[in-house]
Amino acid sequence: MTAADLDAVAAIAVIGFPDHFEGRDLFENRLALNPSGCFVLADGAGEPKGYMVAYPWRADSAPALNTLIEAIPDDATVMYLHDLALHPDARGGGHPGVVVEQLANSARRAGWPALALVAVNDAAPFWARHGFVVRETPEMAAKLASYGSDARYMVRSL
Repeated sequence: MTAADLDAVAAIAVIGFPDHFEGRDLFENRLALNPSGCFVLADGAGEPKGYMVAYPWRADSAPALNTLIEAIPDDATVMYLHDLALHPDARGGGHPGVVVEQLANSARRAGWPALALVAVNDAAPFWARHGFVVRETPEMAAKLASYGSDARYMVRSL
């Protein structure tokens, strides 16, 4: 992902997560903090048709929706997969599995013990197929309420 991709990424986010708005400035923030964890799905010079954003974070925690963060926490213990979304035109090609495995391999090589995420839009079964398991913790219970009743905190050991 580059700065030139941010308008397309924000547009895809609105389609993929209509009930969980996060603006262009959030993606710009995450790209600045961890460019190696920000990817787009694009065909050559074409406009992106999907994206993924990940960065180091604390286990059993997640940043509040649509909130800028000042820095990667010094006490980060997992690679947090913040977002993965595809434009409807790009769905059905197996792209998510490829980029999730790339992230897992990269995180493992960097020494992270796990990937973590918050599944929304009834996506827990999708993430389970990619090796994630639901982890219920008191720390996350209140936080998940802001993500919707179907939100699940999930972890994949590496």
